[in-house]
Amino acid sequence: MATRVFSKEELAQLRGFPEITRDELIRFFTLTAADQAFADPGRGRSPRDRLGLAIQLCTLPWLGFAPDEVTAAPPVAVARLARQLQIAPEDLAGYGDRGQTRTDHLRLGLRYAGWRPAGVLELKELEEFLLARAMEHDAPSLLFRLSCEHLRSLKVVRPGAVTLLERVAAARAAAERETYGRVVHLLTEARRAGLDGLLVTDPEIAMSRLRWLNTGPTEASAAAVKTEVRKLLFLRGLDAHTLDLLALPAERRRFLAGIGRRSSAAKLARRDPERRYPIVLTLLAQSAADVLDEVVQLFDQALSAKESQAKHKLTGQLAERARQSEDKLAIAELVVPVLADPGIADEQVGGLLRGEIGMDRLRMAMAEPVTSRLPRDHGQLGVLASSYNHLRQFTPAVLEVIEFAGGPAAAELLEAVRMLRELNATGTRKVPADAPAGLGWDRNTPETGRASLPRLWSGALQADRLEHVQQQVGVG
Repeated sequence: MATRVFSKEELAQLRGFPEITRDELIRFFTLTAADQAFADPGRGRSPRDRLGLAIQLCTLPWLGFAPDEVTAAPPVAVARLARQLQIAPEDLAGYGDRGQTRTDHLRLGLRYAGWRPAGVLELKELEEFLLARAMEHDAPSLLFRLSCEHLRSLKVVRPGAVTLLERVAAARAAAERETYGRVVHLLTEARRAGLDGLLVTDPEIAMSRLRWLNTGPTEASAAAVKTEVRKLLFLRGLDAHTLDLLALPAERRRFLAGIGRRSSAAKLARRDPERRYPIVLTLLAQSAADVLDEVVQLFDQALSAKESQAKHKLTGQLAERARQSEDKLAIAELVVPVLADPGIADEQVGGLLRGEIGMDRLRMAMAEPVTSRLPRDHGQLGVLASSYNHLRQFTPAVLEVIEFAGGPAAAELLEAVRMLRELNATGTRKVPADAPAGLGWDRNTPETGRASLPRLWSGALQADRLEHVQQQVGVG
């Protein structure tokens, strides 16, 4: 029943006077000069009738209707009106004992304030309003409140709470029919079968595909990345990424997808087709976007983790290199001033240096391995290359399912991604001669995979990881 939205106590409150705030008291229970003239005693009204009429007149814009029990109005509101009318609040006692008096006063107040009762035309307009709102919001309590505000804005007296709740329930049912009507052209027999297949247990994964899609990753591991890639391929196999649901309002799509995520496969399977298919269809389309985001995010996190490890390892290596080179630098500091001093004869240089430095120290310096000059990145790329086996577990799959696009500034990176995708597909090990050089491809390295992947992404890593790439190129 429609009334199940509210309890009996709540329905009783909706029929009567609620608690009033200070702002509401001042805003709605302040009489203008015209209002006071309307309730003037010269019209033959008693103080009781004047006060009762004023209460109904002020209650209309506050609640959108006037409760039957006028004497139950908030005491502070009664006292405020009585003070303005210069009568005693106690004079209200007994008002409404004659029902016709209250009704007549309400009719006069409606005519004076420009309000009108909810007739056939007004209720028809309300139905159209509720259907539009129900396509965006499904909560009956919210729809009830929105309908009250709508009627109040039009100066239409709110019908009874139960009547209004019945209109809300009818609008929700109409919204479900409207939703189905807007997506039914997408529900071919093959797609219906695919949607129903999401709700049954798949022996391959020992759960329903719906639950599988709704189960997100818990860590940025290679296995998690590959699982999300499989989800993306599965969704694309159902053409989820091509579904056009723009005929449904964005709020409606979010609402339906939320139901799909919260509901079990068995519960969805028990729903009527007109309710089940829009839910599963919307969830499918939303999952295509969400899983793509997950793939990109996990890929970024996995690369970032290896980059962070490479930086940490490189810091240690550079510290060790500095320690090993410290004595050689100290020797150089002694050698250079002697060599640069024109006052020291050439034949004296060797003996002077050997005597000052000492042969044992010179022999120890010569015995240490010669350190090669560091590359421009201080060797970070080489350290990152040691993570190749881990990255290789999922990077080919990610590059296979994600399409990149960008402007002229990303041309070399996009070309490198395209070549690497082709190398992964064909199993080729050698970098092509025309590979872009800006990202550090090593054409002399026969093992393309081991050298190319870190070199390819080094351009991105040096520019603040994949996040920079995502800003520079579009991810689709």
